[in-house]
Amino acid sequence: MVSGARKSRFAVSVPDSVFQIEALERLRKHLKFIALILLAVLMLWWLGRKLDWAEVRKAISQANVWLLIFAGLTVVLTYGLRSFRWRALLLPLTPAHLRELFVATTVGFGAVFLLGRAGEVVRPVVLPMRDSRVRPAASFVTIMIERLCDSMAVVVLFALCLLWITPPAGEEATFGKVRLAGVALLALSALGIAGLAWFKRRSKSAIGWLDKKLSHSSFIPKRLSHGVTHTLEQLATALRILVDARELGIVIGWTAAIWLVIVLADWLLLRAFHLPFGFAETVFVMGFALVGSLVPTPGAAAGAFQATTSAGLIFLGVALERAAAISIISPLVIFGPGFLVALYYLLRGDIDLKQLRRLTSAEAVEHVVEDEDIELSHA
Repeated sequence: MVSGARKSRFAVSVPDSVFQIEALERLRKHLKFIALILLAVLMLWWLGRKLDWAEVRKAISQANVWLLIFAGLTVVLTYGLRSFRWRALLLPLTPAHLRELFVATTVGFGAVFLLGRAGEVVRPVVLPMRDSRVRPAASFVTIMIERLCDSMAVVVLFALCLLWITPPAGEEATFGKVRLAGVALLALSALGIAGLAWFKRRSKSAIGWLDKKLSHSSFIPKRLSHGVTHTLEQLATALRILVDARELGIVIGWTAAIWLVIVLADWLLLRAFHLPFGFAETVFVMGFALVGSLVPTPGAAAGAFQATTSAGLIFLGVALERAAAISIISPLVIFGPGFLVALYYLLRGDIDLKQLRRLTSAEAVEHVVEDEDIELSHA
């Protein structure tokens, strides 16, 4: 009887512990979201505490609406270019339908508009939902490489524009520090590319060594270790572009086209607010905005993105109120078109919203690992 009672108590205690872990995980997510909301509110307060909001409204009302619309349409063009580049990045792993790549891209940028950088997980999740040939690991890995390409492109453009741009009067010392930071970012990016190229060439031995270490670990489940090594294998295969001159040239070509069109869209946005800026000044503001986009905030239209966009404009001598007006409108122009196109696909029923919410939950990572593990077991 005692033994039976002990078994009964043990059987009850296991589910209780699981429920406690799940409750703690939910609490952690809620606290993180609240912290991000507070961060966004703090940044908005810092940005707006000295503003003359009547002047901000005046600057917005005087903006050229047709140039803003044209800038938004130009942004839509980048979704098509991104789809072509994503297909090129996926090619070493699997073929993919261009239409499904475009749908996943627009829905992903629509999620970024609503959720900020947290929405970036949506794009690699949507593609396997739409195209069964693309495995989740391949989708996530190529998005990682895409982010690397984009970051490198902006850093290179930013570093080059620092050579051409003339600092405002009295800002020579500050501009010298900004130029030094740009060169440092360029050097770090080059080192990162070199590191990835080294990993590609040594991937078999490096992954083999890691697999041996993980398999002997008593703390890491085999299912997880297999998933990690398989994802690294996918990454190594996708990084073929770094050692294949033809594939590298194709990806560089698409990346250059994407960012030239993005610069055009940003230039149209600045011209809509009657700023006589050229290529170098536009890229300079983009570089500041890139730093802001790396800070996780609950929405693309709030917080760090606006603050750093305004900082770049103010550094170039733009009045505070006009800089604030541009930073308010810019997320609508840059991310808003993605939201509208994504809304079109959602209303058409091309995207299963319930399935999308399930696959982007915290538990989705575990499912991806399990799927990759099953794939390994059958290989």
